Amino acid sequence: MTAESDLAFDPWDPAFLADPYPAYAELRERGRVHWFEPTNQWLVPHHADVSALLRERRLGRTYQHRFTHEEFGRTAPPPEQEPFHTLNDHGMLDLEPPDHTRIRRLVSKAFTPRTVERLKPYVRGLADDLVFRLAAAGGGDLLGDLAEPLPVAVIAEMLGIPESERAPLRPWSADICGMYELNPSEETAAKAVRASTDFSDYLRELIAARRKEPGEDLISGLIAAHDEGDRLTEQEMISTCVLLLNAGHEATVNATTNGWLALFRNPDQLAALRADHSLVPTAVEELMRYDTPLQLFERWVLDDIEIDGTVIPRGAEIAMLFGSANHDTAVFTDPTRLDLTRADNPHISFSAGIHYCIGAPLARIELAASMTSLLEQAPTLRPTTEPERNPNFVMRGLAGLHVEL
Repeated sequence: MTAESDLAFDPWDPAFLADPYPAYAELRERGRVHWFEPTNQWLVPHHADVSALLRERRLGRTYQHRFTHEEFGRTAPPPEQEPFHTLNDHGMLDLEPPDHTRIRRLVSKAFTPRTVERLKPYVRGLADDLVFRLAAAGGGDLLGDLAEPLPVAVIAEMLGIPESERAPLRPWSADICGMYELNPSEETAAKAVRASTDFSDYLRELIAARRKEPGEDLISGLIAAHDEGDRLTEQEMISTCVLLLNAGHEATVNATTNGWLALFRNPDQLAALRADHSLVPTAVEELMRYDTPLQLFERWVLDDIEIDGTVIPRGAEIAMLFGSANHDTAVFTDPTRLDLTRADNPHISFSAGIHYCIGAPLARIELAASMTSLLEQAPTLRPTTEPERNPNFVMRGLAGLHVEL
């Protein structure tokens, strides 16, 4: 175990945010678990430990299925944050069995592989249209012109949100996701509460309309989904829709911009990809590994566990470092090298265990579609300026990526 004062890990330092991977290498070299005082968390940097802890039943995304806040040694959230926590705490990402099992089973009935596969032509057509406009303009912002609108449109189409009502979705999502960063500020919390209230109110009206007139969309499917008498409550449906939108596009947005920045900085790999488009599937996996959109995933310790001789007590919080795990030399040969032909690539960017991303197949379709469209229609794509990185750690992405042809 290493004390926080001895670590190079600093998730608020711009230099660290620009390139956290050297600090991760130091963490892995210095041990399997590290106490980090500023966030009161135990950092876990190794792939084997992260993979095992994602499946460990003595950990949980919540503790409220077993303990009160007081029993767990925690303080209840401030009352003014209630709209955010009601929304967040009823989504399956922050639930544990049996509630997680029930909700995921019901959601899976509406979110089937066939449903996702059926979206392929729509996703590719949308990607082609967005890239065509980008190319016709001679360039633009890859973030705002392609990376954001593609997955937002796809998940909104799945949910049955009319095109005329989609404008607030991305701002709502961004404000809500601000609460997943380390030590969010009061301003961040206030924005998340407003977005949670507005988004919930909107979805409540949409769900009521779909109850009266069901369609072929995912919300209608969630309303109809049942199993042995179980159904989703209205709050569970609202939380599920928000989770699908947030998780369903945040990772794809950041994977797109992180990925293309990595390609621009590794021109030999970009040249190989341009010469052989059949590399797209392995390129998607490698870019997800190389600069992970989700850098950290937290779980509570429900019962004492031991990591390398260090006892982590009940009530503690463990921060699993996905970005570090994906660069672990024990698993990946030469992990700091971008290799689009990397065949053995057990990255954990989509998590693992019961919280494995239900939207991973859709994310892969979206990333492959946008990449293929850019390779075909914009083969000379190049950056015009050094991009600015968002001042976030947990959700790693760019503020923009300006390109030209």
